[in-house]
Amino acid sequence: MIDRRSMAPLCLVAGLLASCATTPGATALPAGAELAGQAEALGAGIAHPAKWPAYTYPVKTPPAQETMIENILARMTLEEKIGQLVQADLCCVTPDEVKRYNLGSILVGGNSGPYGDDLAPPPAWLKAADDFYAASVDTSDGGVGVPVIWGIDAVHGNSNIIGATLFPHNVGLGAAHDPALIETIGRATAEEIRVTGQEWTFAPTVTVPQDWRWGRAYEGYSSDPELVASYVGAMVRGLQGAPDNQDLLAGPYVIASTKHFLADGGTKNGVDQGDAQISEEELRDVHGVPYGPAIENGVATVMASFSSWQGRKMTGNESLLTGVLKDRMDFGGFIVTDWNAHGQVEGCSNDSCPQALEAGVDMYMAPDTWKPIYTDLLAKAKAGTIPMERIDNAVMRILRVKARLGVFDAGKPSSRPLSGEWGRLGSPEHRAIAREAVRKSLVLLKNQGVLPIKPGGRLLVAGEGMDDIARQSGGWTISWQGTGLDNSQFPGATSLWTGLKNAVEAGGGSAVMSADGSYSTKPDAAIVIFGEKPYAEFQGDRATLALDAALTGPYETMRKLKAQGIPVVAVMITGRPLYVNPALNTADAFVVTWLPGSEGEGLADVLIADASGNPRHDFTGTLPARWPRTPDIADGALFDRGFGLSYASSAKPWTPLAEVAVGSAGDSRVWFSGGQPASSWSLLVGGTGTGEETRITTVPAAALGGRATVTATDYLKQEGGRRFAISGGTAQVALRNFDPVNLDKETNAEVSMLVTLKVWDAPDAARIGAAGGDGKEAFVNLPMTAGTGWVRFGIPLKCLRQRGAPMASLMKPFVLETTGEADYAIGEVRLGTDAEVSLPCQ
Repeated sequence: MIDRRSMAPLCLVAGLLASCATTPGATALPAGAELAGQAEALGAGIAHPAKWPAYTYPVKTPPAQETMIENILARMTLEEKIGQLVQADLCCVTPDEVKRYNLGSILVGGNSGPYGDDLAPPPAWLKAADDFYAASVDTSDGGVGVPVIWGIDAVHGNSNIIGATLFPHNVGLGAAHDPALIETIGRATAEEIRVTGQEWTFAPTVTVPQDWRWGRAYEGYSSDPELVASYVGAMVRGLQGAPDNQDLLAGPYVIASTKHFLADGGTKNGVDQGDAQISEEELRDVHGVPYGPAIENGVATVMASFSSWQGRKMTGNESLLTGVLKDRMDFGGFIVTDWNAHGQVEGCSNDSCPQALEAGVDMYMAPDTWKPIYTDLLAKAKAGTIPMERIDNAVMRILRVKARLGVFDAGKPSSRPLSGEWGRLGSPEHRAIAREAVRKSLVLLKNQGVLPIKPGGRLLVAGEGMDDIARQSGGWTISWQGTGLDNSQFPGATSLWTGLKNAVEAGGGSAVMSADGSYSTKPDAAIVIFGEKPYAEFQGDRATLALDAALTGPYETMRKLKAQGIPVVAVMITGRPLYVNPALNTADAFVVTWLPGSEGEGLADVLIADASGNPRHDFTGTLPARWPRTPDIADGALFDRGFGLSYASSAKPWTPLAEVAVGSAGDSRVWFSGGQPASSWSLLVGGTGTGEETRITTVPAAALGGRATVTATDYLKQEGGRRFAISGGTAQVALRNFDPVNLDKETNAEVSMLVTLKVWDAPDAARIGAAGGDGKEAFVNLPMTAGTGWVRFGIPLKCLRQRGAPMASLMKPFVLETTGEADYAIGEVRLGTDAEVSLPCQ
């Protein structure tokens, strides 16, 4: 067996990673002066490892343990080795399959749960962990029985589990500037993961977001690489213990995974899974900086990014995965891909991608494609097209991490320390840590002398987000996008409203809640809570840095209260800095609470004074990134990174900010809302196969020779929907963009096309789908029932792909076809995960 690191001198010549001559079919690059020209000929996206800093990985496998691992490897069949390289999602694998295929790992995706229940109680998670473990170590078939490890996205606490402590998302922690607190949070998170039987968290995210339109930006601590780097070692130590720690399962630890390597926060225009069109120097000096402390603190795993650098996918970039990360930086753990990210590598598909393994990936996260990946890798290994030494090296890396974790000796998950200690899940001690983190993450942008609020008076709390724990927690909370939840699913948690109410009443005052700001007795002060709704990857990408226009209704509430002489404090829930000048202008004070998580009392700790009228806690948070002056950050910053007021700050007269129209601002994956198609989209009414088509720009309008009329109807706001009356025959309502729409990325995830409908007269038949320019189309049946009010239907994009729609080149991503007389309205068409009625893929 050859360790890949021992091959570095043969593979690295003059700082450029070459394909090793030991690889069948590979061509070794020439040495010396010829190499520079060859490198240029190879094209962009190839790193020069000698330019990167070198580190020393502190984890040294004890000799006895290394001997054990070598003995296991020697006994393993090829089938068992390939199984260790594959990770399947809980949605799509059984314990029996883990045993049969000798899988190395399972994971739980954002919308998966044990026994098919995403909202399963904690004991079900531990039982499932036992079931999979028992299957993996079953040697009745004569196998070696390597224990499986379970990975989970515990990115702000053990956030998949009902009842867990939810810490502020990373953007808020970045505002706190407190590495010691980060380590404490990591330790508490590890303990809560261990309670439910998992051993591996896909955290910390060490991205350095440069464009906050990116939907995952809140997973990054800051746009400042030095601030991010100052946190990384602390979080890794909190999760894993000391840098050279062994036998993690004997203590309160789990293995960590820094992600996403590399520059997921540097893509052009902040597009998720996009391309970082930056120099190697910027790649190294901005996005590479956090990996130094990660490696020096012994991080066990690294997750490769979906994204590209200079057009080359990270998951297939040997110069970065092997040349920089493993060889130059001395990373001694193993590399795992992101969710089916191997399928995006050049020349690959979700079912086949040996290129990722050859580039340096050790484990494929193949959630729903694990079986074809296993089959393909095994076939290519048997054929000799994948080098055996690369397979053995990957398996050895995985086995070393498992040995360091202690999984070979720890027994079943329920028998390990902390397992089933339900009192630790959301414990008072952990909630106190989260509450402290909320206090320290708050950023004060404006205070015209109204804060802190005296507790003895009457407080009005208004706005959409005041009593919504899911909203204040954001994405990656119980469900992938953090949607479809209510407060009952957060036992032990406290909403912002409840925290404020308790603080005011404890001081002898009173508090009332009113979403629209109405009241019966005039309050002494009002707090209006507003901001973003939960989102995660895909759904979070934006066209501009403006709050969605549909979420700006609380601005009018602020104006109304101010006009009545009531002091107003604006509290913003957000995953990123956004243009909100109207709120800044109107409110007497403005507080950014980011995505604070489950402990809403942290807000009241700072806003509500003690009985003497003095602050109980001061504002200490500062902005982790620039705050935009307009929806376009290119117009300059209103507040620079590092800005933040405190109660000691001198009050200055407020200079009104310029306000710009943001009517077109919104989620870039909303295709139709407010009665209008999104910018560059068209709303069409036509026939089937006739070529007859009318673009609807104003209403009322007629189409299909008078068979169809289009009028306005109310949805969420006056004339916010469009009503279609069809007198008979077949008719299609469709949305078309100027250019073909590529939904490959979204199809890879659990994303649906959502359409919100209201029906007055149901047609004889209806179906909904998408069409490409080549005539390929796909439909599913749509049950339209009159008199049910507005209903949000969802069609999984995977279903459309399965039924033949060309998901990478859709000319009409949305088509609704009816047959017979019909009368219905469309309120919204978008991508998402929060369908009220999911349509089966017939």
